[in-house]
Amino acid sequence: MVYKDIVYEVRENVAWIIINRPQKYNAFTTNTLKEIFYALESAELDENVRVIVLRGAGDKAFCSGGDLEESKEGGYHREMDYWHTKVHHMIRMVAKPVIAAVNGWAIGGGHILHVICDISIAADTAKFGQAGPRVGSFDAGFGATYLARVVGEKKAREIWFLCRTYTAQEAYEMGLVNKVVPLSELDAEVERWCKEIIELSPTAIKFLKAAFNADTDHMFGFETMAQAAVRLYWGSEEARFYKEKFMQRKKGK
Repeated sequence: MVYKDIVYEVRENVAWIIINRPQKYNAFTTNTLKEIFYALESAELDENVRVIVLRGAGDKAFCSGGDLEESKEGGYHREMDYWHTKVHHMIRMVAKPVIAAVNGWAIGGGHILHVICDISIAADTAKFGQAGPRVGSFDAGFGATYLARVVGEKKAREIWFLCRTYTAQEAYEMGLVNKVVPLSELDAEVERWCKEIIELSPTAIKFLKAAFNADTDHMFGFETMAQAAVRLYWGSEEARFYKEKFMQRKKGK
């Protein structure tokens, strides 16, 4: 497959999936999600791949969520519903560990991507947070339910109800990331973790990942319901109001 929005490469048994839209802070479009899915599928089917790394291009952003330019006509393209859910499902079902190398902003849908990954390693410059209620959107699927499993109910509610941003150190302290390193050392640290994983039994890791997922697989029901709900919400006056309010503030008006 020829990729437009991502870079996909396999090096030393590690598949690197890099969101390559730095000019947009690596925000994803429907096409970006589609490409991420196919890259994950390629990594799953490649017997030489033992670990998958998800990263953003450049040093400013891991992923800033959905590209608002695509949603300005009252919600994202309807195909995004499909690919959004497929990517979440694929990150969890792929029988290999998926590591998020968080090199900068992980906001909104980008924050959810790293939360779903098996392991998150963050640069000390990374920033984390949710933005849905601020921009006329929400994720009541894995973005809320699984987040609560990771950081606890109280913290998850704080993250969504206040839409604050958190430093990498704060994310580490709440259990949102596994390790924080200087930005200049991020890729080298991720490679070290990958090498340690590669030394271990892939079959054992495959079954362990399935076991970890088993307790939360029911959340796919919430994911499906939430996607349908947010699709309806995007068509409301309330959603348009908050989206326009955010866009005006972004333009400095």
